[in-house]
Amino acid sequence: MSKPFPKVGVIGAGQLARMMVAPATALGVDLLLFAQDANDSGAQVASHVVGDYTNLAQVMNFAQQCDVVTFEHELVPLSIIRGLEAAGVKVYPPSHAFIFSQDKAEMRKKLNKFPAPEFQIISEPSSITKFPVIAKAISGGYDGRGVWKVRTTQELQEILKTCSPLLIEELVEFDCEIAVMVARSPHGQATSWAPVETVQQDGICILTITPAQKISSSVAERAQQMALEIAQEVGVVGVMAVEMFVKGENIYVNELAMRPHNSGHWSIEGAETSQFEQHLRAILDLPLGSPAMNHAYAVMGNILGGEKTDMYRPYLHLMARNPSLHFHQYKKDVRPGRKIGHVTACGNDLLHLLHEVEHARDYMSGVIDE
Repeated sequence: MSKPFPKVGVIGAGQLARMMVAPATALGVDLLLFAQDANDSGAQVASHVVGDYTNLAQVMNFAQQCDVVTFEHELVPLSIIRGLEAAGVKVYPPSHAFIFSQDKAEMRKKLNKFPAPEFQIISEPSSITKFPVIAKAISGGYDGRGVWKVRTTQELQEILKTCSPLLIEELVEFDCEIAVMVARSPHGQATSWAPVETVQQDGICILTITPAQKISSSVAERAQQMALEIAQEVGVVGVMAVEMFVKGENIYVNELAMRPHNSGHWSIEGAETSQFEQHLRAILDLPLGSPAMNHAYAVMGNILGGEKTDMYRPYLHLMARNPSLHFHQYKKDVRPGRKIGHVTACGNDLLHLLHEVEHARDYMSGVIDE
């Protein structure tokens, strides 16, 4: 009797888990999600159990139903991951790598040989004498939360009242932000996609352009090489995003995300192997797929919640206007500033793609009405 296809457990059932369903189905891989709520984005479309990811007994019971366990967010306590590993559960990325996406201070120490903003860890505001600086919560921050541009000692003091210790970094006046998505398997095969330019607004990514246009070819090559070296250094298994700042020809490592990432959504339509399929291949130790782009450019726009709550009716206008747009709805409650979907366009005319994606994004969000 042939060995059955493996079952992959995903802790978390948000939109990243939702977008893992299609490639898992195509590969014949069964997914089981560990959701916080049955209405979570991924739980709406995949087999799931509901539980508390901070409860080791509940997570262990879930993991024992799976051949391998992975994550779609960084909030799972490291003690839970280590508990699974101690029980013989195959967990990817492993705890010794996962910590560097959870703890920014440990990440900075681990990657001290790579170019990065100068940093220090503080508990007292008096230790900082030169402003402005960037202050970061050591754990738990995302989408602009837990990150502050600090101009005075008084501002720093207020932040420290509710968040201490802090990671303090020099303010880099960068030309652009990029991300390099990489994938690595247990036996060390690794690959990377083209560097992506990420456009931020209020700390939230609103647009990605692939390949990144504001960097030279030499910077792009070095960024990819650096991301692959970081993947090897931290021992990640699965997909990882390496976020970077670029100033001139200089690259500065910003942060790591050890999971499929917003900056890789373009790959669903724009690459031969999407980040979601590649993540599954990597954690199952299958040969990795080609990360090559199948179009000259790919532009992805995040749809943020606004006044408009009907996300279906806009299709009438947008699909008629541009039949080549690709829509992804996360089926999440619409809240201001919340990522509720994304739209992608691929092709050879970058200006046209940018115009169409920005229009679709703003129309879906209710920023414009025509």
